Amino acid sequence: MKIALAHKRLDLKGGTERDFCRTAEGLRDLGHEVHLFCGEFAMPAPAGTQAHKIPCPALGRTARLLSFAFLGPKIIQPYRCDAVVSFGRMARQDILRSGGGSHRVFLRKMAQGEGRARRFWHRVSLYHRSLLALEARQFRPENTKRILAVSNEVKRELMATYTVPETRIDVLYNGVDHERFHPENRGRWREKVRRQWNIPAQAPVVLFAGNGFRRKGLDRLVRAWRSQRLKEIYLLVVGMDAQLARYRSWAGREAQGRIVFAGLQENIEAYYAAADLLALPSFQEAFGNVVLEALASGVPVLVSKEVGAAEVLTGALTGGVMRNPDDPAEIESRILALMDRERQPVLARDARALGERYSWHNHFRALEKQIYRVAARSP
Repeated sequence: MKIALAHKRLDLKGGTERDFCRTAEGLRDLGHEVHLFCGEFAMPAPAGTQAHKIPCPALGRTARLLSFAFLGPKIIQPYRCDAVVSFGRMARQDILRSGGGSHRVFLRKMAQGEGRARRFWHRVSLYHRSLLALEARQFRPENTKRILAVSNEVKRELMATYTVPETRIDVLYNGVDHERFHPENRGRWREKVRRQWNIPAQAPVVLFAGNGFRRKGLDRLVRAWRSQRLKEIYLLVVGMDAQLARYRSWAGREAQGRIVFAGLQENIEAYYAAADLLALPSFQEAFGNVVLEALASGVPVLVSKEVGAAEVLTGALTGGVMRNPDDPAEIESRILALMDRERQPVLARDARALGERYSWHNHFRALEKQIYRVAARSP
């Protein structure tokens, strides 16, 4: 089939961007003719795919948003693709992959703990108002045939917020690279990463991985690290935030050197190898690819119930889903329970076994079936 994939940017820095690029490669490997339509190309298109630029203004995020949304369908149409799959905000497509859920719900969740001025800005901002209007338009049946939600949480969110019928939404979990993320990485990377960041070889380590620290719940973790019961445990932070200097200063006062900021790291698999637990107590997280990456690496996870990937956890691993992540005492008690040395080998084994259920190959096959469905063609 001739398939159009559309997203505002081709890059590897964000979760959706990585998924977009990997999907292009996966559908290409299944034998399809893949065309990428992007407003910006920060990297070359994957080999064997064709790249097409959607002209968007260099300045002004509202202008870029609307230009991509409305020019995109017009530019794609002459190529007469069998199906158009959008990974972002576009006025018309055959399949919409909802990797971030509803922006309306996102704003509501992020308003928790924000000041009055910030909440007011979200209400009057031209960008947010435009995005909300575009989102409402995007979910109408005449503009999108099928919606693929990355979790059941996102599916329920869209049904409740925009009254999208359940019959129009399917859940398609992301996949994970079982070879790149593997427990055997511990022998190769564990000591090396710990030496690099001056973490004692035998010290328990909790990993936080992600950009945009507040949304992903780093504030919740820093507050918990005041506890004397966590005084032997290190928190290793991988990622970037505009307020990094403030977080460094705050963490230094609260944890006295036990919170280490490693910045952006391309070899994230090495940091899973160095860790004993992944923590992601997000305010809002449609899925959370890092959860599957940690599980495949044999690392159990601690997550808030707002993390979409929490719904894939089973058995003893469900002990990592927090009821009240704003309570430092709950974070503390669950960390200690999950990092109990007697339980660690069992949890690590269960984590790897669960991670092995989710492969990119199975993901792309399921996506392919959805594309055939909207294209009214048989494989």
